[in-house]
Amino acid sequence: MSDTFTMQSWDERVVSGQEGAPRFAHAHATFAYSGVIEGASICDYLLYYAGDGYEGDNQTAPGFERIEGSVDGRKGSFVIRHEVGYSAHGVRGTFTVIPGSATGELAGLTGHGTVAGASETMNYTFEYTL
Repeated sequence: MSDTFTMQSWDERVVSGQEGAPRFAHAHATFAYSGVIEGASICDYLLYYAGDGYEGDNQTAPGFERIEGSVDGRKGSFVIRHEVGYSAHGVRGTFTVIPGSATGELAGLTGHGTVAGASETMNYTFEYTL
């Protein structure tokens, strides 16, 4: 079985700065998970765009995501903190479960993982303890 998540919605708005110049944007997104995590989530990112002329590959985006569903069959919810890099070549990043954020049968959940991909459906890894 493959561990994937698929973007369901993406609403991005510039917070400060102009097109072509360094700027910040806020993105509100929803995702559907399958694999070890089964469920749906709501995520908010703060995106940084360096502007025209930037030669680097990755822009950066911290974010928080609340996932409702199950992990390995146990139901509840939990919050993860993202640190993601993105470019025209795709997304790569890491995430960590926020201590104390898990509810229901997931209470006490800890863990971390990775995300990677270049389409609306991306792969993730998740190492956790319950």
